[in-house]
Amino acid sequence: MPETYYPKPSPALSAKRRALAPETDKTFQAFSRQVFAEGALSVNVKHLIAVAVAHVTQCPYCIDAHTKAALRGGAIPDEVMEAIWVASEMRAGAAFAHSTLALAAMDEEQQRSKGE
Repeated sequence: MPETYYPKPSPALSAKRRALAPETDKTFQAFSRQVFAEGALSVNVKHLIAVAVAHVTQCPYCIDAHTKAALRGGAIPDEVMEAIWVASEMRAGAAFAHSTLALAAMDEEQQRSKGE
């Protein structure tokens, strides 16, 4: 097994992905440029959002790229870490909120077992 699970990004891997689906790759690249263009949100705020989302989706490539882009865009390490903490709270909050499903299942099972 390789030292790391994820291969290191490389021009060769990018070229292979592009060769296998050139129009889709071209469209995705254009979409990405548009999403991260200056708009109602600054480019840097968009990269901080991307850092947070990348931690929730657990994409190591995105964490690396958007952290570096945010810092190059003027973010300070405190802002990057705060974005990560927001993502952490949202992820934990989702688990907490979804506990209602387990609570309901427990209630249903308790009612079922009482009825037998």
